[in-house]
Amino acid sequence: MTRNIHRLTITLYSLIVIITIIGLTYIGFTYYNKPIEERFFDPNYALLKPSGLLGHGLGILGSLMIVVGLFSYMIRKRFKLFVRVGVLKYWLEFHIFLCTLGSILVVYHTTFKFGGIVSIGVWSMAIVWSSGVIGRYIYIQIPRSIEGRELTLREIQDVKTDLDLELMNKYHVDISEIKTNNYSTKKLKIISKNINSSDFKKIKQLIRSQKKLVRRIDRLDRMQSLFKYWHVAHLPFALILLIIMVIHIAVVLTFGYKWIF
Repeated sequence: MTRNIHRLTITLYSLIVIITIIGLTYIGFTYYNKPIEERFFDPNYALLKPSGLLGHGLGILGSLMIVVGLFSYMIRKRFKLFVRVGVLKYWLEFHIFLCTLGSILVVYHTTFKFGGIVSIGVWSMAIVWSSGVIGRYIYIQIPRSIEGRELTLREIQDVKTDLDLELMNKYHVDISEIKTNNYSTKKLKIISKNINSSDFKKIKQLIRSQKKLVRRIDRLDRMQSLFKYWHVAHLPFALILLIIMVIHIAVVLTFGYKWIF
């Protein structure tokens, strides 16, 4: 996947989430703002109530998205058979997209009124989503191979050395001469005399990559430790969410709510 296609994909994910929120809010704004005892008299009651045509559908679709987003990423990450099926980074982004959109649909399914065991599930979902955002930040701070495998410190240092050698051998730029993170054109032109514009852009890109690696090497141990602790919050609450989801579905089916089937 090229950088432009990747950016387009992320933009599409974001637009789908935003449009979904705007659309559902527009459809049910008056309904969601009414007290529970008054909602029965709202024209959209039969459509938007948790057992209604749209409300029930949102719950089913949202739950499916969460399950697919969770297990597809877990399978890709943990089973060696699928290690070459796409880049893990993109699977993670797809996982975040599905679980985010699914969580939004589930919240609208509850019509923002929940209690009992369902409230535990909703708060677990909120914790899982919030911790997922934090985990995504920590994840991208740890350098990885294109397959998503976490690189060792030695491998990262080798990558840094290769960048240093490329700058020196190909462009005659000594990275040690650049003492600042300010990549101003003026400072780089002093170093890169007699270099054409395309090579000049390549030098700037290599220097940024080298500086980024230096920062990541400095905080690698801290990020790896944080990532281990992060699982303590994310995985148990994800398990609680799935258990409550199964219980909720079983209760719904027991009482005969089967949507359009």
